[in-house]
This record gives sequence, C-alpha cells and structure tokens, in this order.
Amino acid sequence: MPALAGADVVACDLTPALLDAGRRLAEESGARLRWQEGDAEALPFGDAAFDTVLSCVGVMFAPHHQRAADELLRVCRPGGALGVLSWTPQGFLGRMLAAMKPYAPPPPPGAQPPPLWGDPEYVRALLGDRATDVSAERRTVVVDRFPTPEAFRDYFKERYGPTISVYRANAEDPERVASLDRDLADLARTHDVGTAGATVMEWEYLLLTARRTD
Repeated sequence: MPALAGADVVACDLTPALLDAGRRLAEESGARLRWQEGDAEALPFGDAAFDTVLSCVGVMFAPHHQRAADELLRVCRPGGALGVLSWTPQGFLGRMLAAMKPYAPPPPPGAQPPPLWGDPEYVRALLGDRATDVSAERRTVVVDRFPTPEAFRDYFKERYGPTISVYRANAEDPERVASLDRDLADLARTHDVGTAGATVMEWEYLLLTARRTD
C-alpha cells in the first residue's frame, strides 16, 4: 500500500459506509490516509492535484463513463500515472452483473454498463489522446473463501452494493427473490473449479495503466 511506503494518499468514495470500512482496515494495518467523500463524476479536488490516480473496481460503477474518465485525467498532473482495475465483461463479475440485470430497476438516463471498463479498447477511447504509454493486461484473482456457491451468494447478498440494491428492489416479490437466489448460486456453481468441500473461482479483471500527456 502506498500509504505504508510513506506516500501522501487521499481515499475517495461516494458511499460513507465504504469510507468507514476503509478507515478501520487502514487503522489495523497502521496506514495513514486522508478520507474524502466524493462523486467520481465530479471529484472534489483541483486540477493536476495528484501524481498518481488509482481506481480499484470503483470508477467503473459511475454511470457516465466519459465524465468519470475526464475527472480521473483532470486531477492527475501532466506526466502523472493513472491505474484502473476493472472487472471484465466476460469474467465472473461481469457475468454476475449481467445475471442481475433482469431483476434490477431501470438505470439512470444515459447510464452505461460498468463492465465496459474491462474492455481495453473502450477505455483507450475514453482516455483518447490525453493519455500515453497505455498498457492493458487481463489477470485473474482466485476466490476460495466460500465453502459452497450458496455461501458465496449469501455473502454478496448481504455485503455487495449492487447485489444489495437488486435484492432490495425485489423484496416484495418472494418468487423473484427465490429466482435470483437460484441464478446467483448457479452462476457460482458453473464457475467452480474446486474440489469437493470447497468452492474455488477465478475472477478476471483488467489492469490498465497510463500516463497523462503533458
């Protein structure tokens, strides 16, 4: 973590509860950060405020992608580094978001699907000629903390923002809730590469790095 190495780090998120969780984890590790509530489409920072701007499966959930990309570049100094980690459309989380779409309320006008940030050519187009040295690499993270697909579903049902929202939207319809329960457990089951007694999944993400042009 850059903060543990002595960097001056500001963490920003739209959701106060996530900032609170981040504070607790930072305190446990001894990291010192500044915390700022803010919208990825209107970051509360000045132009060229940072040497490095990072997003880890965060900015991809801002509904208007070009506006969010413009903000990432705006707050990065010329020659500064940009790093964005996003779930891919074809990876597990991309497929999970697609599985939840039929149960979700209509998105805001003009909203774009989050997994598009996992397409390197799409992100290159968002950055345009304002970024150079663009590098994109698909990687996977092994998720092996859930004993069963149902345990995965129940954990995300209670703790993951997009899943919580979809369940909340269907709370008055037990049949749809049961159907969503089955769909998420079945999705995890089809991606399970573990042996009996453990659920092991490989979730694909895109790591894209670049530098802001001068």
